[in-house]
Amino acid sequence: MQNRNQRLSGFIAVAMLCTIIISVSAIQKSSSQRQITINGAGAAFPFPLIDTWRVAYQKDRPNVNINYQSIGSGEAVKQFAAKTVDFGASDTPLTAEERQEVPAVVQIPETIGSVVVAYNIPSIQTKILKLTGSALADIFQGKITKWNDPQIKALNPGVNLTNSNIVVVHRSDGSGTTYVWTSYLSRESPSWNQTVGASKSVSWPTGIGVPDNEGVANAITGSPNTIGYVDLNYALTSNIPYALIQNAAGKWTAPSLNSTQAAVTNSPVAQHLPAGDQSWTRVQLLNSPGPKSYPIATFTYLLLYKDMSTNPGLDPAKAKALVDFIAWAITDGQKLAPNLGYVPLPAVVVKHDQDTLKLLTFKGTPLYTGQ
Repeated sequence: MQNRNQRLSGFIAVAMLCTIIISVSAIQKSSSQRQITINGAGAAFPFPLIDTWRVAYQKDRPNVNINYQSIGSGEAVKQFAAKTVDFGASDTPLTAEERQEVPAVVQIPETIGSVVVAYNIPSIQTKILKLTGSALADIFQGKITKWNDPQIKALNPGVNLTNSNIVVVHRSDGSGTTYVWTSYLSRESPSWNQTVGASKSVSWPTGIGVPDNEGVANAITGSPNTIGYVDLNYALTSNIPYALIQNAAGKWTAPSLNSTQAAVTNSPVAQHLPAGDQSWTRVQLLNSPGPKSYPIATFTYLLLYKDMSTNPGLDPAKAKALVDFIAWAITDGQKLAPNLGYVPLPAVVVKHDQDTLKLLTFKGTPLYTGQ
């Protein structure tokens, strides 16, 4: 009797496995035969990379078209919660409040970048200016108003600093880049932390606001004596001057692929990431140890529903096509990152992302067929 029950259990297990395999095969066949358009929206930070992925991926999968709108992390979370897009993208982990709005969500690091202090001071050359986190907090609070302020002069002996007023430029939209930037200032300045704090949108004590990274970069390059913050890829592509920042080891560090990579490599947080469906609010790459680490580095994330059938814009074939695209983006797609100013994901993070993809289903049917 016992042997009979064991055989029966074995038959049931095999039948269930066959059902899953047949379901996945049907989804794969459907997704490979029809034209599929996937719509995403989110942070400006990864837009150049996602747009490059879109073009490269369609060469391999002509039937899959990826649309991505650069609308800022704040608006992206709203659209993702409203389920008006197939996936979202944010430079910041979801807050506890946002996770309540979008339960059963997964967060997938897609690439790594850094936030750069860009400036336009006609009297000095590129990459000469040195600034600390505390000095930056005072500038963005309006406490330091002149470029030749004693605090800045002390950090830059021999540099020709003008008596001109400092014009602060910041983001006007809800921005993950702003969250990373204000989180850094909050760490560096108790005054900033107490009066302004860290968020995608803050009440700025001074300065002019413009939308998206490109807008900030254009405002700085177009006006003298300005200072602002942009993502590394925008600084590199616009050839805008950027400052050296003192890191946790006391070293003056330029933002670059190598110094951003060092920040990730040396970060204890990056080696112990939470599961993809858990809270990531404590995950930051700010002020990583090490003499070569750039202090304002960050992941940027893709947002997906764990059971993708809960998003009305997705059917099984479209969900499978989206998962396949992300599986490609976190592996082969990473080769396209360096030329655009992004750091490829370390192997440990790629493996972590692949484990997260294994959590994704469509009404119980797994969607990821990789390792």
